[in-house]
Amino acid sequence: MSGDALEVRNPASGAVVGTVAISSADDVIAKAQALRAAQPAWEALGPSGRKKWLLRLQDWVVDHADELADAIQSESAKTRIDARVEVLFTVDQLGYWARNASKFLADQHPAPHSPLMRVKRLTTVYKPYQLVGVITPWNFPLAMGVADMVPALAAGAAVLHKPSEVTPLTPLVLERGWAEIGAPPVFAVVSGSAETGAALIDNTDYVQFTGSSPTGRKIGVACAERMTPYSLELGGKDPAIVLADADLDRAAYGIAYGALVNTGQLCISIERVYVEAPVYDKFVAKLVAHVGELRQGHDDRSNSFDLGPLANQAQLAIVTRHVEEALAAGATALTGGKPSGTGTFFPPTVLIDVDHTMSCITEETFGPTIPVMKVADEAEAIRLANDSIFGLSASVWTGSRSRGRRIAAQLTVGAVNINDSVINLFNPTVPHGGWGKSGTGYRWGGANGLRKYCRQQAITEPSLPTQMKEMLWFPYSPKKFAFMEWAMRAVSARGRRRFGPR
Repeated sequence: MSGDALEVRNPASGAVVGTVAISSADDVIAKAQALRAAQPAWEALGPSGRKKWLLRLQDWVVDHADELADAIQSESAKTRIDARVEVLFTVDQLGYWARNASKFLADQHPAPHSPLMRVKRLTTVYKPYQLVGVITPWNFPLAMGVADMVPALAAGAAVLHKPSEVTPLTPLVLERGWAEIGAPPVFAVVSGSAETGAALIDNTDYVQFTGSSPTGRKIGVACAERMTPYSLELGGKDPAIVLADADLDRAAYGIAYGALVNTGQLCISIERVYVEAPVYDKFVAKLVAHVGELRQGHDDRSNSFDLGPLANQAQLAIVTRHVEEALAAGATALTGGKPSGTGTFFPPTVLIDVDHTMSCITEETFGPTIPVMKVADEAEAIRLANDSIFGLSASVWTGSRSRGRRIAAQLTVGAVNINDSVINLFNPTVPHGGWGKSGTGYRWGGANGLRKYCRQQAITEPSLPTQMKEMLWFPYSPKKFAFMEWAMRAVSARGRRRFGPR
């Protein structure tokens, strides 16, 4: 950060790739007011009218895919394929929410809970919050904002997005795209650090935050003081359980990918692996062989590498500390083990002889490490997998899907992948959210992914012609009340109690 501007550097080379003006509190207030002024017309378009603009943005993203990928790489130095995945994710999200919003936001007419209430017609209406604030981290400069911005816009809200100060460039490209298609001015980006984020919280009606647990707790407190609803997707320490009946080749490939994609900088990265003793040595050998095949370097459009660098020096320091502390406590690094080259590169590191006293097992690493532990059986694997303050997601690797489902039901996490890794993050029809210190609230989940950005309004109206007054209205009539009491007990109680006290 320099003066009133953010200086953005490529973490692989250290080169300055751009500067972005810092949004002051007054800037945030001004943008929030402009968004609020535009939101009623956006809401009035209805889901079908908003669909048109979201699909036009989808067209723009497809047409500018290389520019978006270039921006992502410039400030994150992730591999070209990882950058392109973000663009494809954006295309997918825009299509899904745009095409399903009308169905998801349609008025609901729940059946009355009792035959006595069938004289009423019940309706639930979904009215969007006027202004949603989205605060995102640096690991996915495009996709993390899109994951919440798109459903909020589809719901009818205006959106104010504050990306991480480490990667502020890509969201500005998307903001430019929104303007270039001529869309209503209901999406804006503000840049800065904590002060900018605090101003966003103070001036929005719903806050969606993705990031670290310590920051999330502070945001939760700030929102609670303002009575602002919020959702927090925080840290993770995702376990993988490898059972003796698993396809070990698939498990080795899938766990390596789930642990190392985006250089391990993913909220649902696999950060702990528990392997049943009979197949432990064989699995570790396959995992080490596969990790040894991976290519790490500073990528461009050539798609030459599998892993890039870490996002910044602070993250490099965390990964280095976790590995060094594990090695000092008796762990062994079968691959990697220390920083390499210039910039913020840390090689993929398979650790064995680890235990639950080590920071590489108990703290979120968010880097390219794979600690592996031998366990006696599935009971020990489940116990150790649940021995964490985090509970974002997990994976189970087994030859029996029914066994996988049975184990999944015993894991204290928000999502479980059976014989796969991280795939839940690409399925918006199911909810994504953490248990424990991994957050509160959920994103996505089909209709709930839009309805979370709405206030629910209940409307009760007569379904039959009305009379002058209802049976319970003043003045009270003991005779009418007695009849009503008998009727309610008859339809609600059970056994002989339906007809009167025992």
